[in-house]
Amino acid sequence: MPETKMPEAEAPKVPETRKSKKKLTYSSAGVDIYEEEKAIKSLASRIKFKRKGLGGVLLSGHYAGVIDFGEVGIAITTDGVGSKILVAEKVGKFDTVGIDCVAMNVNDLIAIGAEPLAFVDYIAIEKPDPEIMAQIAVGLEEGCKMANISLVGGETATLPEIVKGFDLAGTAIGWVKKDGMITGEKIKEGDVIVGFPSSGIHSNGLTLARKAVEEAGYSYSDEFDGKTGKTIGEEFLTPTRIYSEVVGLWNRFEIHGMAHITGSGLLKLKRLKDLKYVIDNPFKPQKIFRFIQELGNVDEDEMYRTFNMGMGFALIMEEDEAKKLLKEKPECRIVGRVEDGEGIFVKDLRIDV
Repeated sequence: MPETKMPEAEAPKVPETRKSKKKLTYSSAGVDIYEEEKAIKSLASRIKFKRKGLGGVLLSGHYAGVIDFGEVGIAITTDGVGSKILVAEKVGKFDTVGIDCVAMNVNDLIAIGAEPLAFVDYIAIEKPDPEIMAQIAVGLEEGCKMANISLVGGETATLPEIVKGFDLAGTAIGWVKKDGMITGEKIKEGDVIVGFPSSGIHSNGLTLARKAVEEAGYSYSDEFDGKTGKTIGEEFLTPTRIYSEVVGLWNRFEIHGMAHITGSGLLKLKRLKDLKYVIDNPFKPQKIFRFIQELGNVDEDEMYRTFNMGMGFALIMEEDEAKKLLKEKPECRIVGRVEDGEGIFVKDLRIDV
């Protein structure tokens, strides 16, 4: 595959006085993905029990868990919106975070080849506010339409001694053929990586993004893009893309692996087979990413370890299959390839070390 120059995006001009003198990282902003990984392993290592009979575990430790339900598997995911909610509170706009909540769960179901079916939400709130709840509902409804799932219930907890503001999370279920789970085990040297563009920052890395903006003295009501009139807050609140168009592609194309690019960025490829993944033709990151990078003096590898950088979902397949797929999906592109070895690279920049 011919090499191309690392794409750049034209971000709003940032005065030198606004730029961070120190290099910001996800860890220095308050989220250490490596410590988080250790904590998760500590938790998981102590949970050993597995149900016997109907409902036994078919898949765990992946984007979604899958249990045996007779002729099919039932896939389950759970996730939340994260600190994007703090931006919503600053802006006073809550009608999109519900889409994020649905998206973060549904995209993980899709990433193992499951078709989403139903969703439940959980809202923990400091003090019930009918107007905020109504706005959240608008997003949940829209997200469910996009994902073609039913919201079948949920729970609201008023927790003034625990929660300041509110938190929003959810759980989604889907179904998958037992022999149709896509785990990445079929990935092999020579496969290519097909990228699907993101809609922007999605619902990940907001702790670092907020830190960069707030330390620079910007307000979320400040203009971000003069061409569209969007503010920084509105750009941050652009909803996570729901990749419903991927559902069913596995019935027509041979897909070896899929990745939902969320928190920890391209490191999400590590959930798949242990090989070398080289992204040598990446998407052009949206302006918001270069804006954050410049404000926070963030290194390039840290950006790709934290954000989706323009690619929110990826399929891994043989090149001939990928070319057939691209005839149907012109917005997608072959962004890289799989090689013998190990590591995750953007061009010659290794990001997993």
